[in-house]
Amino acid sequence: MPVYPIHKIKKNALELLKRIPPIYPYHSIEHTLYVLETSLKIANHYSLSDLDIELIQIAALYHDTGYLEGPKDHEEKSCFLVEQELSKYNTEASHLELIKDMIMSTKIPQQPKSHMECILADADLEYIGTKSFWKTGLKLLEEIKFSNPDFNEDDWNKLQLNFLSTHSFHTSYCKRYKQKTKEKHIRSLKTLLQS
Repeated sequence: MPVYPIHKIKKNALELLKRIPPIYPYHSIEHTLYVLETSLKIANHYSLSDLDIELIQIAALYHDTGYLEGPKDHEEKSCFLVEQELSKYNTEASHLELIKDMIMSTKIPQQPKSHMECILADADLEYIGTKSFWKTGLKLLEEIKFSNPDFNEDDWNKLQLNFLSTHSFHTSYCKRYKQKTKEKHIRSLKTLLQS
């Protein structure tokens, strides 16, 4: 028996995400739905309770809603918005804290502490260990170029290489299934920067 009306919470989160300005093509509804799907895929790899899976879904849905007010401290703003949403459902304080901790675990540099935080943190950046890395990255580059028009492709490749080289997946799932592809992207970026 579900504790939270996920369908209704999802609908409300997507309504908020629709209002994020188009200058953020990466931090979009599509990204949130991808993180939701990926967090469920990772969570289902482990023996989690139905409640834990619900809380992960809520955190995934709200983790970037703070972009309504721009990128600065958006995780904290996302926590405020999820708190407002969950005030409608007699949410236990402990559940709210778990959700907010998961949202904060997506802040770069990621420092997740619990298993659930590791799942959401990995879901948020899982694309760096997939074939969609290059295509998805271009959306992030668009966001950067909006506030920094002089930022060029070489700058971007250096930033990507540094980020991927210092990033670590947190779950055994991503370490097993995503690490090799991430390492392949690191090699490709090194080659690009040498040419």
